Amino acid sequence: MSRTPYEPQIRTHRIALVVFDGVTLLDVSGPLEVLHQANRNGARYESTLVSPRGGDIATSSGPTLAATTAAAGAGPFETVMVAGSDHLVDRVPDDLLAAVRALADQAGRVASVCTGAFVLAALGLLDGRSATTHWRHAQTLARRYPSVRVEPDALHIHDDRYVTSAGISAGIDLTLALVEADHGAEVAREIARELVVFMQRPGGQSQFSTAIATPPPRSDPLRAVTESVVADPAADHSLPALAASAALSPRHLTRLFHTEFHTTPARWVERVRLDRAQQLLLDGHSITSAARLSGLGSDETLRRAFARHLGTTPTEYLRRFRAAG
Repeated sequence: MSRTPYEPQIRTHRIALVVFDGVTLLDVSGPLEVLHQANRNGARYESTLVSPRGGDIATSSGPTLAATTAAAGAGPFETVMVAGSDHLVDRVPDDLLAAVRALADQAGRVASVCTGAFVLAALGLLDGRSATTHWRHAQTLARRYPSVRVEPDALHIHDDRYVTSAGISAGIDLTLALVEADHGAEVAREIARELVVFMQRPGGQSQFSTAIATPPPRSDPLRAVTESVVADPAADHSLPALAASAALSPRHLTRLFHTEFHTTPARWVERVRLDRAQQLLLDGHSITSAARLSGLGSDETLRRAFARHLGTTPTEYLRRFRAAG
């Protein structure tokens, strides 16, 4: 009697994608497509759209997610992934907090896309852990939840069973990383090829951000200092010069920068100069000219700043972001 070869059974991995009214559609559709492609490559993910009360959910861009499953009684899930929305930065609804708490308590892995990190932080799940979110909201997350170690440049961060990702399309990066952890690099690589995306995107999310797009300082002296730096990044902005212009001691000014920006004056000035250099390059200036006009000085200093803050080179940055003429 012939026997069929033994084939190991792949266990079904249940994933809840937590959605709510006003959710960002790509935060949901991006991860769903990665999981769909994973199943075509031999994985067995069972994806469920879960919302606090179930039923239809209106997304921020208009389309409706129909017939979502109510959180109560929906679990358990191996992975819970919370999508994001701009309104979570201002307030996380109580019913969403309750739903995620119940789901997370039963899950082996808890993830967030973009501002979904605000939900996990509000529940205390990220206390003492490293996390990231959309670059535009990273400072707000750090200020509101000081127990969370916010890393604004990361595309996604794994800390124990918690995984957080940067803004919107980074949900694809995050889900690829989860698939790689579950099924290996080759499966993730095949999915990346099919979706025509990087398996591991070069650089961090700072290359997409604007350093000066931050809330104005609450302190009047600090506001005057930052405005002067932004107005003329190439001027003398050493710590003694900044302190003198603000009529503050260097120590007091440094303390204000730490309190409001969670960084030093020198690092903040360098980031503003880098922001100006990025714009100068996009406007057609040479690397040498951009370095001089931005205040970074030399080509080598500019290259080092690009590597340190953006994880890329000026040439690669131009190739990726400057439109063809």
